Amino acid sequence: MVYGAIDLHMRYSQIRIIDEAGVVQRDQRVVTSRERLTQAFASHGPMRILLETGTESEWVAQTLEAAGHDVIVADPNYAPMYGELRRKVKTDRRDVAALAEANRRGWYRPVHRVSATQRETRQVLRTRRLLVATRTGMVSLVRALLKQSGYRLSTGTCATVPARVARLAVPRLLAETLAPLCRQIARLTDEIHEIDGRLKRRVAEDVIVARLRSVPGIGLIVATTFRAFVDQHERFVHGGQVSASIGLVPREDSSAERRHRGHITKAGPRELRSLLIQAAWVCWRHPHSAALRAWADRLAARRGKRIAVVALARRLSRIMFALWRDGTTFEVTTFATA
Repeated sequence: MVYGAIDLHMRYSQIRIIDEAGVVQRDQRVVTSRERLTQAFASHGPMRILLETGTESEWVAQTLEAAGHDVIVADPNYAPMYGELRRKVKTDRRDVAALAEANRRGWYRPVHRVSATQRETRQVLRTRRLLVATRTGMVSLVRALLKQSGYRLSTGTCATVPARVARLAVPRLLAETLAPLCRQIARLTDEIHEIDGRLKRRVAEDVIVARLRSVPGIGLIVATTFRAFVDQHERFVHGGQVSASIGLVPREDSSAERRHRGHITKAGPRELRSLLIQAAWVCWRHPHSAALRAWADRLAARRGKRIAVVALARRLSRIMFALWRDGTTFEVTTFATA
């Protein structure tokens, strides 16, 4: 059997093929394209190919799998994968040599490869996130320009900013300055609404999203983002692992009798973590979350509201995982003492 490895880069990638004894069969720099990568591994028959996870790793893996190879996408943070490689002398050839040897010896840790459906959902959510951030920046600029001239924008949603600006009797020059911003805000709002409609249609028949949305404070975007991140609940043993992967568990530095726990780790997807914290604020005020609200109130009395809301977000992530795993929906009595 032969083993392949790729040190993947955007324009050119370094490939290496070795046999069972570790003898190099091919060591070459190739253009990072579907055609060249397929050709590079074609002459040695089906093999196991190892590459690190990254932005372009999935399409490369799919391309090589379609050519009949077994592809492993590995975690680059797994130290044993690099064997005795000294990172003080780092080159593409040294990296791919270490990957090839790790492939031959089994010194790697595969990462979870997201399903095609949830990968597409993630792309839609990323697009929406950028549009929302762009609109938020424009709204902030509109408010700042108005404040500089002594005007105040009344409260309301981002979607109503153009209408609220139109009601202000501002000087002509300021109105001309604000006009393109208001037009762009209106256009971005339409685009965001269109994406929201696409998401609703996309998950209309998704029973998992429906179960997640039964939790107080969890709406379409939070449920869809959580669904796309977890992808398959089987890859987590319990809810604590989900919370840890989102970065909602405290840092810890404990030894012997000493135990020190700090702020949350903030590992994993920042967007999902932020959405869960926002959902926790909503859940705290939700009329159907009396038990969770009472729990959060008791914690807030001891530790403060900011710590309590993060703890509630962590609990929401575990509840959502439990609902998904057990195939149930949220019931107030079920989680009264959770």
